[in-house]
Amino acid sequence: MAAMLRSLLALLLFTSIFSHISEVSSTTITLHNKCTHPVWPGIQPSAGKPILARGGFKLPPNKAYTLHIPPLWSGRLWGRHGCSFDASGRGRCATGDCGGSLYCNGIGGTPPATLAEITLGNEQDFYDVSLVDGYNLAISITPFKGSGKCSYAGCVSDLNLMCPLGLQVRSKDNRSVVACKSACFAFNSPRYCCTGRFGTPQACKPTAYSRIFKAACPKAYSYAYDDPTSIATCTRGNYLVTFCHHR
Repeated sequence: MAAMLRSLLALLLFTSIFSHISEVSSTTITLHNKCTHPVWPGIQPSAGKPILARGGFKLPPNKAYTLHIPPLWSGRLWGRHGCSFDASGRGRCATGDCGGSLYCNGIGGTPPATLAEITLGNEQDFYDVSLVDGYNLAISITPFKGSGKCSYAGCVSDLNLMCPLGLQVRSKDNRSVVACKSACFAFNSPRYCCTGRFGTPQACKPTAYSRIFKAACPKAYSYAYDDPTSIATCTRGNYLVTFCHHR
């Protein structure tokens, strides 16, 4: 009986220590809204990964919210704006909408939307900001408390101000540009979407539209095969994702 009790106590102690280590070492992603208006972050996990914070919530101006990320999680985050929801969480967003719900629950955002993408690894994390699905809000990813290069990624220029006419999404009153489509989403052409005979890095090259995105946001994906200057890595870092971090 005494030996069994000692074994049980040892197991409880080990579990307590392990739980404490897991809690301390878990990755965090802090979302900070620097916009002058509310942002409704959307969160979509990769297949088989857990949904975080029900997939979406409201983040008022100058407020931050920290997510605790499980090991090896991967997914994407984006900002929705111009949203209105009723008490049940049903409604609509002007950009980045996810099926008319406050809680995206695994559903992705409707393009155009600026994406922050992250994949946590055992040895190295990979992250980027992507304009492949277009642009609606400026987003940056800044790592901290990690090791390795841990470089910044993001698009902090307001692409809505320089969006070509054929890519513009305008407000209901037609007074302003609220988002900028990708050329793929606007024209659905294999050349712009890097599909069909353009489905390799060798065949799919930058276009006049992607060059506009790249010139404005050199640290973000401007088209599908824009890997060399767009993807960043860090080891065991925590991450700050900022909306409307304009330069």
